[in-house]
Amino acid sequence: MAEHVENSDPKGESLMEKIADKFHGDDSSSSSESDTETKKPVVKSEVEAEPEPETLKNKVWRLFGREKPVHKVFGGGKPADVFLWRNKKISATVLGGATAIWVLFELLEYHLFTLICHILIITLAVLFLWSNATTFINKKPPHIPEVHLPEGPILQVASALRIEINCALDLLREIASGRELKKFLAVIAGLWILSIVGSWCNFLTLFYISFVLLHTIPVLYEKYEDKVDPLAEKAMHEIKKQYAVFDAKVLSKIPRGPLKDKKKD
Repeated sequence: MAEHVENSDPKGESLMEKIADKFHGDDSSSSSESDTETKKPVVKSEVEAEPEPETLKNKVWRLFGREKPVHKVFGGGKPADVFLWRNKKISATVLGGATAIWVLFELLEYHLFTLICHILIITLAVLFLWSNATTFINKKPPHIPEVHLPEGPILQVASALRIEINCALDLLREIASGRELKKFLAVIAGLWILSIVGSWCNFLTLFYISFVLLHTIPVLYEKYEDKVDPLAEKAMHEIKKQYAVFDAKVLSKIPRGPLKDKKKD
């Protein structure tokens, strides 16, 4: 009888072990499901939190309030590629040519009309002698291409210049009528600075300096815009603060023009 009890105990124990394992398995599966359910919102929140840097990046203040890249500000075409040194050979050639012209006319004191005549004399003499020499050496004469000015690009340039000139004339008319005091002061300050710079150098040197600045400042700004824009933002805030003080103390006391009063009425 005792042997029978002893033999039945292992079966009972194995049965209890199976039941316990089954409960433990259910608990572990339910706990794993609860863990996955708790982890899912975390992943979702992480995914939703990813675009935050982009929104912060879009809110960064840019110089002159621009929203486009520097390349598109310059038109996004070949002139922009030249100014931003996308093709270093072309940009270096253009800048070197402008430097050579400035050295010829400014340092060597060469005259434009004299230079054009000398270039034409040398070119015509070389081509004339070469064309006649081919009859004696039994070679083909040089191929001289036909050069014609295209009508389309010239009309486009003339139309663009006409639009810019008309915009400048409208701005000057608006300023002269006494409507915009800020623009008036800005234009007067700009013209005064240009008059000072013009007294230091002639038009050719001023044009060459502007050309060099167009080939250096945009590419440097594009490279370091993340460092320049915060400094420019601080400078603009300070300028606006000083202008507000100047406006409260001086400009607000100046009597307004009759056109502006009529506009308000």
